[in-house]
Amino acid sequence: MRKLRVPAIIGPIIAGIIVGPNGLEILARDSTIELLGTVGLLFIMFIAGLELDLDGFKKYRNRSILFGILSFAIPLILGTMVGLWLDLSMLSAVLFGSIFSTHTLLGYPAISRLGVTKNKAVTTAVGGTLLTDSLALLVLAVIAGASQENLTFGFLVSLIIATTLFAVAVLVLTPYLTKWFFKRSNNEGTLEFNFVLAILFVAGAISLFVGLEPIIGAFLAGLALNRYIYDHGPLMNRIHFTGNALFIPFFLLSVGMLMDLRVLISSPSALLKILLITIVAVGSKLLASTVTSKVYGYSRTENKVMFGLSTTHAAATLAITLVGYQFGLFDQQIINAVILIILVTCILGPYFCEKYGRKLAVAQDKTVLDDSLPERILIPIANPNTMESLLDLGFILKKAKKTDEPLYPLKIVQKDLKQASNEVAQAERMLGRAIMYASGADVSVKILTRVDHNIGWGIERAATEERITTIIVGWDGAGEGSQKVFGKVIDNFLEHTYQRSLITNIRQPLNTMERVILILPNNIVYKPGFEDSISIIKGIASQLSTTIRGLVIHDDLETYKKVSEKVNPNVKVEFQTIDGWNSLYKNNLNDVKSTDLVILLSARRGTVAWHPDLEMIPKKLASMNFENFIVFYPTEMKETDIRGSRGMEIPKELLFKSDYED
Repeated sequence: MRKLRVPAIIGPIIAGIIVGPNGLEILARDSTIELLGTVGLLFIMFIAGLELDLDGFKKYRNRSILFGILSFAIPLILGTMVGLWLDLSMLSAVLFGSIFSTHTLLGYPAISRLGVTKNKAVTTAVGGTLLTDSLALLVLAVIAGASQENLTFGFLVSLIIATTLFAVAVLVLTPYLTKWFFKRSNNEGTLEFNFVLAILFVAGAISLFVGLEPIIGAFLAGLALNRYIYDHGPLMNRIHFTGNALFIPFFLLSVGMLMDLRVLISSPSALLKILLITIVAVGSKLLASTVTSKVYGYSRTENKVMFGLSTTHAAATLAITLVGYQFGLFDQQIINAVILIILVTCILGPYFCEKYGRKLAVAQDKTVLDDSLPERILIPIANPNTMESLLDLGFILKKAKKTDEPLYPLKIVQKDLKQASNEVAQAERMLGRAIMYASGADVSVKILTRVDHNIGWGIERAATEERITTIIVGWDGAGEGSQKVFGKVIDNFLEHTYQRSLITNIRQPLNTMERVILILPNNIVYKPGFEDSISIIKGIASQLSTTIRGLVIHDDLETYKKVSEKVNPNVKVEFQTIDGWNSLYKNNLNDVKSTDLVILLSARRGTVAWHPDLEMIPKKLASMNFENFIVFYPTEMKETDIRGSRGMEIPKELLFKSDYED
């Protein structure tokens, strides 16, 4: 799914359509599939409760309540009208409308990577999710109960009392029980995980006892444990892994098995109806976000981000659909329509979030980076022949950052841990040369060795354990495969780290450099680490006594000049605007000398300044046989918030190439 630029949640659904009883008939939707799918359904609703931002809802409750009500009521009303038009009964039509009213924050990871999570429009949409999902599940409880009994006043009173008592019991008793258990668990991961599973399944079982659907109990259990399971903690990782490795894919597979493409192919009228339903589902969310934006004066870009966050139908939509199908309230036509809505909105929502989130990131004030960490420079060494040039650059960066911390030369040993003693000894002997070389420059070093089968993971682990802020690695200019930028090792650690990283190919002594040629891609000035990067590059030029020529790709030159002028040290940068990458190669890099240091200020995937061309430039620079160049990745935000994605992978590249030219 990643290569197709679509969320991974779509994959199992499509697989179910293909291999299921309505497709190639490879798998039957038997009791095993249904059982695993039911557990997956409970997991997906439990995680939905865990991931809701309760603090954000409280902080912006007025805006969140209005958006939540509008985002629930408008789709509910329009969806019910569509349901009646499809000749559904009133109960079925209302439940059908509640499907339209739910949404999943599938595009939130893209918003997090772009650093705009504190924007008021974003917090409004995130906070409103609590209300929309809760109201939709309340409608489900009423409709599910009414489908089994007559919808009388006595039934409604008993349902309200049972639901209220159950919700209070779960939301009040569970936190007390959780605090008591966690204090006595001695942080034993297995015990804590088993406790959480017990809460999940007991809540689901009790909800059945009081006449509610198990998914309501699972959702309430997630809300009750929301404050006690940290987003990026080991317990949450275990929950995500268990759900996403087994149960949730089976649930999505079982949902896909319900769709019958033959109905669409054989009946053009059915296809037109489904397309109309999809338009209403998307349009109703757009209307809700537009009204909210008008009330609070949000910009058009903020409105589209709100729409992107709220238009995606996944978790609660799937849950309500499956329950409706089990109760006989939905037929095959509705199942087909809902699955198509899910497939369309799971692509549309994240796309809007990334496209317009980038514009929000450009317009907002830059996020201030955490400068409380000590400046520590990690230098992974694979080739002893390049060690001295890497250390030389480390000496310069150390002085540019004015840090008293030692350098951290690192050697990764690719061996089984129990059989690595000889290789570790060899690595230490090689790193001993680094100690001797650094002592000649009166620079202290702390040598590191790590044993890991994956070099990229070893670098990532060392960077985390030693609280590294800068990583310097060497690159020979050879890529591995058409989809790689530098090769699997460097690409891997760049994908999973946030520290500033310098990928270097330096063949001449740095003290022979006469000029720094700095390449600045479009929008790079809006990255949180831009000023820090310019300061470092100026520090390099100051120590090497070189000039700096800044080549700005298709951007506002004055913005770069203003930022550069206020950044120390006081080294002048001669900026020049360039029409595009082709013009850069033909007209501006054809006179590069062996005494020039070319520095490309680049960006990681999914961030505000990333562009598809950035993945081709390193190979292009290598092919032009430059003697010395560095690809400089500024510091990024530390963690990407994956709430809403249910732990399913969301591609970091969702846009088309033309979208980056806007």
